[in-house]
Parts: sequence; structure tokens; C-alpha cells
Amino acid sequence: SVVFAPDCIGEDVSSALHALSDNQVLLLENVRFYPGEEENDENFARKLATPFSLYVNEAFSVCHRAHASVEAITRLLPSYAGLRLIEELTELDRIRFSPEHPAIAIIGGAKIETKLPLIGALEKNYDALLIGGKVANEALDQKIVFSEKVLLPLDFDSSARLDIGPQTIAYYTQIISKAKTIIWNGPMGKFEEKPYDIGTDAILHAILQSQAYVVIGGGESLAVLEKADVINKVSFVSSGGGAMLEYLGGKNLPGIIPLSA
Repeated sequence: SVVFAPDCIGEDVSSALHALSDNQVLLLENVRFYPGEEENDENFARKLATPFSLYVNEAFSVCHRAHASVEAITRLLPSYAGLRLIEELTELDRIRFSPEHPAIAIIGGAKIETKLPLIGALEKNYDALLIGGKVANEALDQKIVFSEKVLLPLDFDSSARLDIGPQTIAYYTQIISKAKTIIWNGPMGKFEEKPYDIGTDAILHAILQSQAYVVIGGGESLAVLEKADVINKVSFVSSGGGAMLEYLGGKNLPGIIPLSA
């Protein structure tokens, strides 16, 4: 059973720990209520660490953040990667360094500045990168020049460009059907509103119909899977959004570095 502590530091935590019986787990209050968490403050990390004897990181989704409960605490306690975190890194290393070909990446969503490093990294090992969503709009508007592996939409749903169009859907679907490895991060349009979910739904259907090894990550992509109730039909679902982007893009994550020593 799970016991909730009303704080994450101090006497409330110590008292709750001493009161735990066998087969109980203590859940601490949100560390981000304290400014020291996001400031990666070592004094706050020391307060977090005080009642404990070791630290295990199971939260891949925050490993790209140099926060007190992610990075600073590893300087104060013997620190280890948890089984789920190891699984995340094993799966991402597999598709990052040795994907089965043809290997394709589907990159959508927003914030092109966070996606450009990923696109650049995957161009080295991947056969095609299919771009959609606001990322495609920004790439076109900014006239960004990519290699021939990076494919931008052939058409859109309308002049507002809130979804990819039928020619793009057909083109991307054909490429997906031949893939042996697929990474997907980010929807193809404003999928939260109909009819702008057509492109994303079509891409999801094509992925599920393929014989590829599929890894999907990112909050919006997970929302698409949950809406369609197909999470269990995907080879691996990463818990990371920003962490997945940065790790596949080749960055050293502050939450991983101290666990690798």
C-alpha cells in the first residue's frame, strides 16, 4: 500500500518513514513546491537525502533537467539507475545506433528549435525523416535547408496549415509501409480538434499496419495512442518527451551522467 507524506523534506518525512510497516511505500509531496528543486540547490538536495541511504532514478522523463532531485542528490547518496530507466536507455540506444533498415523517423508537434538537433542526429543513421505539424510550418516559413532525407509535406489541409494534406498522407504512408524501424515524436497537426486529426490518425494507422519496430515518445504522441487505445500495440513507448529528444539528439543528460560513472 502507498502512504502519502505531506512534505518531501523535514520531520514529516522522517516520521512517516519510521511509521512504515512491511509492504508499504512512502510517496513524498511534490519536490517542485520548493524553489531549490529547479535551482539544483545542493542544500535542498541535502534535506531530501537526509533520511535515506541510497538513490535510485527511475524517471527518464526528467533526466534532461539539472534539478536537485535529479542531479545534485547524486553527489550526496550512492546512486543507481532503476530497471525502467535502464530499459529506456537500452531501447533508445538500439534505435539510435543500430536501427534495422529501412529506418524512418516521424517528427511533428511544435518548437522546431528542440527538434532540429534530433533531425540532424537521425539523418546520419536513418533513411528518411517525415516532418509534420508546426515543425513543418516553421521549417517552410524559415526556409530551412535540409538534406534529401528530410521530407516536408507536399500539401496541407488548408491555407491555415493545421494538418497535413491527402497527398502527404499517401506519400508518408507508402514510406512507412516499407520501414523496419520507426521513431515517432509529435503529431502531424492540431490533432486535438477535428478535422485536424485526420493526418495524425492516418499516420498512426499506417504505423500500426507496418511490420516495423516502433518507438514512440512525447506527451502529445502518447495522447494520440491513449485516445486510440493502442499503447499496447506499440513495440516501446518512452516516458520521455524532452528527454527522449535530447538523448536521441546526442546530448549528455545531467540525470544520466552521474549514474554512468
